[in-house]
Amino acid sequence: MTNYEVKTQQFAGPLGKLLELIEEKKLEITAVSLAEVTADFLRYVKTLEKTAPGVIADFLVVAAKLVLIKSKALLPMLELSKDEEEDIKDLEGRLRIYREFKQASGFIKNLWDRNVSAYARPLFFSLGEQSIFYPPEDLKISDLARAVNNLAAILKVLLPEEQTVKRTVVTIEQKMEELLNRFKDAGQHSFRTMSGQKARHEVIILFLAILHLLKERIINVEQGSQFEDMVIQKSNG
Repeated sequence: MTNYEVKTQQFAGPLGKLLELIEEKKLEITAVSLAEVTADFLRYVKTLEKTAPGVIADFLVVAAKLVLIKSKALLPMLELSKDEEEDIKDLEGRLRIYREFKQASGFIKNLWDRNVSAYARPLFFSLGEQSIFYPPEDLKISDLARAVNNLAAILKVLLPEEQTVKRTVVTIEQKMEELLNRFKDAGQHSFRTMSGQKARHEVIILFLAILHLLKERIINVEQGSQFEDMVIQKSNG
């Protein structure tokens, strides 16, 4: 145990320090484990010279019990009085209770940090992990309706709005007719210009329409080199 600093706001007293030492060694709360941490605890007490006398007294009471437990561990033949045996059991019991409170405080702090203000009632502890709904007696239907409306308003913001997507089906014949109508306005057209900003499926249909018109020799297509734009002209024939 080194570099331990007593901080007033975080100070947990002798039981807290004793539990810390036991947990550091990953031990269960037993007389044997208490004997094992006695030396560490005594070293810690020596660092409390500037601490208030009342606080040091509390530590010394626990230290005396630890020394007794350690003595019993080193000298198995040592007979303890009934009160001394009770003191050891009392220390073990208090440590177990302190550990339960420490774990519970951590659980409550976690709920507090998450702004969760719901707590189970002892009456339903026997149900284990099963979740049930037990509203308070003074709960009104209007309260539930308001809560549901508030929840719906929150979900409405979080969930994306439902949108209907209508897909227009364009046939090759329609695209061929559209392409031929273009030649009424201009003698040639760029494939890149015609396909720009179009959906992928529409570009494919346009390309198929060009192939059909090319096959029927209705149009001519020129392309300088691979991957260059195609220039489409209406055939003179």
